[in-house]
Amino acid sequence: MPTTTEDYRLTGIVFTAVILIVGLVLLAVDENSTSYRGLPAVAWCAIIVFGIQWLSWVPASVGQTERFYDLTGGMTYLVVVAFSLWVGSESEGISSRELLISILVAIWSIRLSGFLFLRIHHKGKDGRFDDLKTSPVRFLVPWTLQGLWIFLTANVVIVINSQTGPSPPLGIWDVIGLLIWILGFGIEVLADMQKTRFNSNPENEGRWIDQGLWSLCRHPNYLGETLLWTGIAVFGVSCLEGFEWVSWISPVFVYLLLTKVSGIPILDRRALSKWGDDPEYQAYRERVPAMIPLLRTRG
Repeated sequence: MPTTTEDYRLTGIVFTAVILIVGLVLLAVDENSTSYRGLPAVAWCAIIVFGIQWLSWVPASVGQTERFYDLTGGMTYLVVVAFSLWVGSESEGISSRELLISILVAIWSIRLSGFLFLRIHHKGKDGRFDDLKTSPVRFLVPWTLQGLWIFLTANVVIVINSQTGPSPPLGIWDVIGLLIWILGFGIEVLADMQKTRFNSNPENEGRWIDQGLWSLCRHPNYLGETLLWTGIAVFGVSCLEGFEWVSWISPVFVYLLLTKVSGIPILDRRALSKWGDDPEYQAYRERVPAMIPLLRTRG
């Protein structure tokens, strides 16, 4: 599908909106950020995040491939967290909280990006990119949105790691944050394992998964994702000040994006196109909530 004038318009709108959102967040959270070569560390983190995405978009567009999209996202998390940890240590030593949350993000990033990388290589492609990757202009949109996703979700970690001055000692809020992260990470890993095992069984060809965690909610992996980023945000309760609380946009952004924009809405439309006329699937949707167990919702 060739690039159209509408593609340029929509890509321009996305690009402008992303820059505006990132700019507003930076204005809010950079007051207590250590500086590096005249710029706040949080600004450098934004530059790194989007720089990696846009540089990766070039060869991906030439090859019209999405195979390394998720792997690039995972690598970006590692790079930006490591940078924020390093630059923050220039003004004050690395605290236990900073080291812990950086390790938690690294564990999650390596696990999820590796899982997604292997899945797409097994399938050969990701259907979400079929129309996008045939046009460099359209293909710029998912790479830019991935940059926004990374910057906003990792914002709490970036802000905490790059703060000037000493960090408060670990306390009860950090324990609560760790427990929430462990719960969310465990749910996400288990949900992915159950779905992979289900799909690998030839007898389940063409069926939806309704076993294990998937019998409690239709998108347990998204529940785990939301919980683990909430846990990371809770680590900031003891050390965030003033407008730095804007960095709590992280779990809010994850929840809204997964439930209202690109997660559940897209997957539900695909599922309805496949099984919408199947009475058993309609009964499953009626019985099982979208993401939060025990919360019964229709449709």
